[in-house]
Amino acid sequence: MGIPAKQAARIGAYVLKQHLSGRARYPLVLMLEPLFRCNLACAGCGKIDYPDEILNQRLSFEDCMQAIDECGAPCVSIAGGEPLLHREMPQIVKGYIERQKFVILCTNALLLAKKIDQYEPHENFTWSIHLDGDKLMHDKSVCLTGTYDKAVAALKLAKEKGFRTQINCTLFNDADPERTAKFFDEMMAIGCDGITISPGYAYERAADQEHFLNRERTKTLFREIFKRGNGGKKWEFTQSELFLDFLAGNQTYECSPWSMPCRTVFGWQKPCYLLGEGYVKTFKELMEDTEWEKYGVGNYEKCANCMVHCGYEGTAVSDSVRKPYKLLPLALRGIKTEGPFAPEIDLSKQRPAEFVFSRHVETKLAEIRTTKAGAEDTASAD
Repeated sequence: MGIPAKQAARIGAYVLKQHLSGRARYPLVLMLEPLFRCNLACAGCGKIDYPDEILNQRLSFEDCMQAIDECGAPCVSIAGGEPLLHREMPQIVKGYIERQKFVILCTNALLLAKKIDQYEPHENFTWSIHLDGDKLMHDKSVCLTGTYDKAVAALKLAKEKGFRTQINCTLFNDADPERTAKFFDEMMAIGCDGITISPGYAYERAADQEHFLNRERTKTLFREIFKRGNGGKKWEFTQSELFLDFLAGNQTYECSPWSMPCRTVFGWQKPCYLLGEGYVKTFKELMEDTEWEKYGVGNYEKCANCMVHCGYEGTAVSDSVRKPYKLLPLALRGIKTEGPFAPEIDLSKQRPAEFVFSRHVETKLAEIRTTKAGAEDTASAD
């Protein structure tokens, strides 16, 4: 696997400690979005169509440190938007490393060559470069020609400078298994340390709603990809074997949205990284006040097709600790790519979708404008 042994051991020990203490819900990875502003406008992104007043917001260094101190997760995945647009990002990364956290900095890599000397290689730090397939696949996904070549050049530069690198690859319903498998081969050949892979999830605010995957299509796609790589064993993935097995339809899992809590410029996002159905000021409020039973496949219509890592990686990791014997056949034979799928969760009792996100945007805008007006009044008084 593409997860360093030290990281796997520390996370395994952390998860085991939570189980032994009887803690049912705990964070595994802090999903940090310190800004929504980006230098791309991908059709499948639900993060970039906010008013400028929100796109101009940033979490401060202090905000980011408080977030990890509150939740205590062993890992931090920094996304956005484009994190390299944040002026304090080098200090934020350094602050997390000083707290002995594993830091994954996600980037489209357009600014990486310009910014890379602001960072230092460290065993706990990984560049995660966004690549949604080969040149044609990726440039189509991000809606900008030439992006793939810049990202690959940046990945090679990072490797030359001694950084650990991985790619994060989101696949949609037009993904071709053969081309995707060849793309993975190419990434391994140029020395990429690992691959994070996920099916596209239908953000309600995304411009393109036609190319997201449903669950059956997801399982079929990943089986076709994995069978071209010896059950996936041919490639180094930065995810648990049981999560990959879940993507191929061989596990029936419920999601664990609390395992990857999300902190954004709005606050702590309820219930998960993908659904913004409410925000609270503290991690404690997130864990204690969220009605978790109202969400997830079988509970909520918006969750019906989700198989994304931020909901299910935590479930798979927990299952690996509780039932380690399930890992043996995967280690020996790879992921099963033939035969019936594991049973699906019944959707007949799920509650209908509620489209409430615009209300939260308006609330944030009102907050920003009130703060701005107060600052202007204070300046006038002075």
